[in-house]
Amino acid sequence: MSLVCAISNEVPEHPCVSPVSNQVFERRLIEKYIAENGTDPMNGQPLSEEQLVDIKVSHPIRPKAPSATSIPAILKSLQDEWDAVMLHSFTLRQQLQTTRQELSHALYQHDAACRVIARLTKEVTAAREALATLKPQAGLIAPQAVPATQPTATGPGGEPMEISEQVGMTPDIIQKLQDKATILTTERKKRGKTVPEELVRTEDLSKYRQVASHAGLHSASVPGILSLDLCPSDTNKVLTGGADKNVVVFDKNEEQIVATLKGHTKKVTSVIYHPSQSVVFSASPDTTIRVWSVTGGNCVQVVRAHEAGVTGLSLHATGDYLLSSSEDQYWAFSDVQTGRVLTKVTDESAGCALTCAQFHPDGLIFGTGTADSQIKIWDLKERTNVANFPGHSGPVTSIAFSENGYYLATGAQDSSLKLWDLRKLKNFKTITLDNNYEVKSLVFDQSGTYLAVGGSDIRVYICKQWSEVLNFTEHSGLVTGVAFGENAQFLTSAGMDRSLKFYSL
Repeated sequence: MSLVCAISNEVPEHPCVSPVSNQVFERRLIEKYIAENGTDPMNGQPLSEEQLVDIKVSHPIRPKAPSATSIPAILKSLQDEWDAVMLHSFTLRQQLQTTRQELSHALYQHDAACRVIARLTKEVTAAREALATLKPQAGLIAPQAVPATQPTATGPGGEPMEISEQVGMTPDIIQKLQDKATILTTERKKRGKTVPEELVRTEDLSKYRQVASHAGLHSASVPGILSLDLCPSDTNKVLTGGADKNVVVFDKNEEQIVATLKGHTKKVTSVIYHPSQSVVFSASPDTTIRVWSVTGGNCVQVVRAHEAGVTGLSLHATGDYLLSSSEDQYWAFSDVQTGRVLTKVTDESAGCALTCAQFHPDGLIFGTGTADSQIKIWDLKERTNVANFPGHSGPVTSIAFSENGYYLATGAQDSSLKLWDLRKLKNFKTITLDNNYEVKSLVFDQSGTYLAVGGSDIRVYICKQWSEVLNFTEHSGLVTGVAFGENAQFLTSAGMDRSLKFYSL
């Protein structure tokens, strides 16, 4: 329904309404009428221009002219409208084609940009890995071949042992080691033989079952977790080293990865969590030892102490020095802060690769395992071999000192577990395992009450009685690492099946 002017009786171009008579008018006509009369034309009441109210209409529809009422005129009008519609349709099709071409071009540019970004990201990642691998960190020294004219020391049997003095065991360092050992020995004597009250009792430990399993920490393309450690100050932080060359920090409570540390060029065979700092250490057959910042997620130091694969890693109780063993037959003592190698020693008479290394809890002596089944005890201050424990057959795969400082547990590729008394320097117990049992990891809990063995399966023994209290066979591959939580509240393990498992009540 269209509006009609009350004066002209035609459709108005600018319609407005009079509030006096409520009639619609063409504004042009009503303004002239008001100018002449000053009243509303319908009822004669006073009206001014300001009182008029405009009416907004989208498209006023004018009635057809009288000439358009004949059939030929209507046909002509329809023909004109059809032509206009066709022209408009043609214009829309042209615009659509142009828009399609522009969209196609934009999509092509977007795809090309994505490819360039992916390539650049890959190149940046490769460059970072190369930089971390090749560029020596500040304060590092490059590994040097040991000159033939190095000073020699002699072992207990008079055999020569070559010492490579990279920087040197200064009197200050030796004093620092001695002071720490004195403090630790005093603390141990205070504790005496009492077992911590919070320690899980044997009857509770025997009820442990698997409570969690995580398989997504390391790459599935190169499966296998090769090493495991817990943060001593917060045993909910788990550290693993994998066959995929990565080091991973995992939070047990949050059940999520805290950091993935990349930089090694070969598998990671040893990992250690610093007891008081957010720092971890890792060793690899790529001959390097790396120091990582967990919070920064980057490598802060590369220790190049060896010329062959690093086989063992142990952190001194001060938290400032690392012991490492290698297939190059040397053990090395290095400064964590500077990355400098303080001393390197080999037993020339043995001429055999070292397979593992572990500090005694006091830090003044340590043990190394060899590929020819020997366990050697060394004095760190004198850098001399003070005792040898023969008895195994096959390469020694793992050694562990008890927290009480008296016992040493060793495992080798002879399916047996041997316990040694460091006071009497003799083997007082041999636990024969199943045929073809492979021992890969040994660890005492922090109180020295329990001993866990990882390998073909997981076994936990109670010390002194040396009876088995637990056995887990959940892993589908070899178990490469086991560790106790604080006060043995839980047990964790990692293996070649790429899984990290937790056991508790």
